[in-house]
Amino acid sequence: MIIIGLVAEMAGGKTAAAQYLQEKYQAKRYGFGIIIRDLVDRLHLAPTRESTSGISVVLRQKFGNDLLARAMAEDIKNDKESELVVVESIRREEDILFLKELKNFHLVSIKADPKIRYERLIKRKEKEDDATKTYEEFLKDHERETELSIIPLLDKAEFIVDNNGSQEYFEKQLDNIVSLIKE
Repeated sequence: MIIIGLVAEMAGGKTAAAQYLQEKYQAKRYGFGIIIRDLVDRLHLAPTRESTSGISVVLRQKFGNDLLARAMAEDIKNDKESELVVVESIRREEDILFLKELKNFHLVSIKADPKIRYERLIKRKEKEDDATKTYEEFLKDHERETELSIIPLLDKAEFIVDNNGSQEYFEKQLDNIVSLIKE
């Protein structure tokens, strides 16, 4: 099994990369954000950035910063069918503590200009409050604890993807990474 962990700032391209890897390589998708969104939905909370980051912070404060990483690593260990696994939404050093102990784990950083990421955010409307967000509010969101912890991880990655260009360029970089890992 090959495990690719994706780290990027808000609207950097984590989900797009995971979807591409799932479609092209039949990768099984796991994600910290998926776990949190499931909880937000189950609790019937509005799917806003405030509710998702709030749930994440509360869980980690109560049960430890490595709570979700432990759960994720166990889920992946128990996956006996997947040849390629992609973990999206890595945000903290603790998120990779248990993942990097798994054989064939590779951290991939996706980088994109803030203006480009902002345009993507308001177009995709992933969170309820994204469509009306101003650029200043977008930048303010980067001051949240869940966003600040991403910055140090970006440069710890084994591979870096530039997501400032075309979709084709983005996908070609991902294909190159998969090829290098499989060698």
